[in-house]
Amino acid sequence: MHTTQQKFEETAIIIKQEEIADDIYSMWLHTEQIAAHAKAGQFVSVYCKEGSRLLPRPISICEIDKENKTLRLVYRKAGAGTAEFSGYGAGETLRLIGPLGNGFPLDKGYKKVFLIGGGIGVPPMVELSKQLPGEKIVVSGYRGGDLFLKDELSRHAELVVATEDGSAGTKGNVLDAIKENGLTADAIFACGPGPMLRALKAYAEEQGIDCYLSLEERMACGIGACLACVCKSKDVDAHTNVKNKRICKDGPVFAADEIEL
Repeated sequence: MHTTQQKFEETAIIIKQEEIADDIYSMWLHTEQIAAHAKAGQFVSVYCKEGSRLLPRPISICEIDKENKTLRLVYRKAGAGTAEFSGYGAGETLRLIGPLGNGFPLDKGYKKVFLIGGGIGVPPMVELSKQLPGEKIVVSGYRGGDLFLKDELSRHAELVVATEDGSAGTKGNVLDAIKENGLTADAIFACGPGPMLRALKAYAEEQGIDCYLSLEERMACGIGACLACVCKSKDVDAHTNVKNKRICKDGPVFAADEIEL
């Protein structure tokens, strides 16, 4: 059941920003409210200062430090908006709305969970690995050997790596790494590109284990009003009366059996 949660619009101050891999940037921000209310698996919408780019860019939250009121965003420089963000340094400000969407369920009592990130789906696994109780195995999929966030991921969980080019860990994808290492778990929490999520959904069904997927989607408003980021669902949505769910508002995290990929 989706509950309405508080979201805040505020001007956040950049504490530091660095490029941690090719075109992958890590930014720590000080926020008055968003960090205090954020959960693992949620995201923020970040506004550009360049006036022609009206729509905010959704970026998943990598780490939350409630005590110091800070958030870490790790994102890929992919277009004009993220290129703009990557040029900012300490002391500059950004307008954010958040926290948005739902997070991963932390209270299901699983003994052992796969936390699976692919590409830019890797960053949300950092906070999740800190907050989720029980045993965790992080399976991270990268294109090449630039294993960003490797140290942070291995701090709170066992880390297994897959690379497309075979330069580190298992050559192949995250499922190849699970099979090669003979790994098992009671549930899957994953974020990454569509083909990876489809494969994990099928694998979870085959294994008879629970699976929660965080969908990556280009969003427009981020608050469920514009219906630009819908996915197909099993049930009829009360808002639109069709078999759709809004990724930004009903998700981005869904039980895999709720949605069609």
